Amino acid sequence: MKIPWLMIWIGALFSNPVKTDCNITSLSVTCEESAKNYSSIPTSLSKNVTKLYLSNNNITLNDTDKTVLQLFINLTELYLNENAITVLHNNTFCNLSKLTVLDISSNYISTIEQAAFKGLNQLSILYLNHNKISQLDSDTTASLKNLMILSLQENLLKYFDVKASLKLITLNGNPWNCSCGLLSLQKWLNTSNVTMEHENDTLCAYPDVWNKSSIKTAPIQKSDCDSRRGSIAITTPSTSAISPKIISILTSSLNSSNNNIRSNASYPGSPPLGKSWVFLLGVLVFVLSSSLLIFIAIKFPLWYLYLTSYNHRRLKEYEPEMFDKEFTTDLSTSPSISNTNEQDSIVVFEQTHTFVLDEDGFIEDKYIDDPGLTEEV
Repeated sequence: MKIPWLMIWIGALFSNPVKTDCNITSLSVTCEESAKNYSSIPTSLSKNVTKLYLSNNNITLNDTDKTVLQLFINLTELYLNENAITVLHNNTFCNLSKLTVLDISSNYISTIEQAAFKGLNQLSILYLNHNKISQLDSDTTASLKNLMILSLQENLLKYFDVKASLKLITLNGNPWNCSCGLLSLQKWLNTSNVTMEHENDTLCAYPDVWNKSSIKTAPIQKSDCDSRRGSIAITTPSTSAISPKIISILTSSLNSSNNNIRSNASYPGSPPLGKSWVFLLGVLVFVLSSSLLIFIAIKFPLWYLYLTSYNHRRLKEYEPEMFDKEFTTDLSTSPSISNTNEQDSIVVFEQTHTFVLDEDGFIEDKYIDDPGLTEEV
């Protein structure tokens, strides 16, 4: 008996499915679909919906959700807070040209692509608070021409460059780095007509000396930022110490790098260029090494003279036997005097030795010192 009633109840359930809770009036169609454990935007909603509440679900805004959202062309308010959204892809809301309020707070958004808000020409209120946004491109919000209220509370932002004309902005709860990168935001906060909500709680996280200062009044000096930019610039050595050949080589290398940049710009599919500081460092090392080589080449002749001045030839050492042989050979080759007579020998003697006649008529030989020998002569 129970089984037939059960079958009748199941048949009635499938014939009359559960409809969404939508309140239809003459001015709007409001659908309340919060906390229903949706993993995607339901397709059974009225296409004329103007206010859609999808809070506290598990929606991720995948490609299927993007297709469904494009059907709601009359949507003016969309609430997707407290869902499971991690990335806002390009053209997610491209067909919602009448949307004025978008609430995607309390999600897990860490990446917002540049064209994520494309098509939201009438958007005036945007809630991005309580997410994990660490970087937000200024061009992303610049496309929202009618944006008046922007909430970025409780994110991971350190820098932010605003290009939109807002009336109210909320920035507290971010780890702001009050250095040169925040100078443009501080200038915009002080010169525009925008009101910063929770101004006294929007404090610097870095550096530590300013962690109790508001980002609007932190003492960021423009002169310090300009001096830092000047210190980063790399000074090149004077061209007077560099030969024209090196200058031509550097010029050709720079021209080749410019050609590579143009080729990469012409062909977007080509691999990206390396960091510019690597190229500058390579040029600097090349210039210094070339200058060092030139200096060594100039000073080398002097060093060469110093080295050659100590390059003595070692004298040959002769053995005693060889010296004796040479000496005897020289004596044997001397001219013989066997055929000379006594007169010739005396003449040679007189030519060789000089004799001086003494007063007594005797010849005094200076080489004989013994008086006894003189008497015998």
